[in-house]
Amino acid sequence: MSVIVKNISKKYNNIEVLKGISFGLNKGEIVGFLGPNGAGKSTTMKIITGFLKPNFGEVSVCGIDMLTNPIEAKKNIGYLPEHNPLYLDMYVREYLMFAAGFYKIKSAKNCVDNIIEQTGLTKECHKKIGQLSKGYRQRVGLAQALVHDPKVLILDEPTTGLDPSQLVEIRNLISNLGKEKTVLLSTHIMQEVKAICNRVLIINKGEIIADKDPMLLSAKSTENQLLFEIELDKPFAEDWKNNVSKISRVTPMGATRYRIEAEEDIRSDLFKTLTSKGYIILTIKQLQADIEDVFIELTK
Repeated sequence: MSVIVKNISKKYNNIEVLKGISFGLNKGEIVGFLGPNGAGKSTTMKIITGFLKPNFGEVSVCGIDMLTNPIEAKKNIGYLPEHNPLYLDMYVREYLMFAAGFYKIKSAKNCVDNIIEQTGLTKECHKKIGQLSKGYRQRVGLAQALVHDPKVLILDEPTTGLDPSQLVEIRNLISNLGKEKTVLLSTHIMQEVKAICNRVLIINKGEIIADKDPMLLSAKSTENQLLFEIELDKPFAEDWKNNVSKISRVTPMGATRYRIEAEEDIRSDLFKTLTSKGYIILTIKQLQADIEDVFIELTK
């Protein structure tokens, strides 16, 4: 495995923010790292990258122990933090040459030229970073994370604040990078996970509560349950469960729209019951649970 996290715990002022979490990351994986605010995502990423030390546990990157040999371990990691730290008065090429200098890269100019082309910065490389759009600034951040050709990429909210076209461009770039590298991607954007990740980790209250393929994770939410959405002409003023058996839960989605979880297909029973009580059914359809539903269910 490219990254092994084993029994990591971390406390801040006696508050335990990570509770003995363990997982591994393989080469060629793009792993989505999900969790509510304060769940421990950024702390986990900072520990993997060596910016923080855990109170207990082990981290290895490409077989190198991060705690006992951090300098060598960090050579295998490219890190893009949530708040992309850039020198806005530097030119793009100048900044990337500056970043390459930290790694004492031989033929740094050739490496920077390759990274500029790989990240789509060729037309912008002679501009100051402060003149770039946010999308291109994110590309510069990714370029500095890649300049030393790391085997592992740690990306913390890499698409936050991007417009739709910029978002698609960065997603495509990450997808291409994930073919050869190990990528851990923290995000709040569920569509992003479905679009580019082949595995999902969900953390909540300092614990890993799910570790699955996105499609399998979605399927998990519908085991023994069917999902329906119904819209009526007026609010339903009675108890759903007393009127239709096999209903597990009803969630209002608006004044007259409801999401219903049931043990079996209840559409026929719903139609009979509601029409007999004078309600008009405007729409009724079966839903396919997605990763957002699972996330809400697991972290509530």
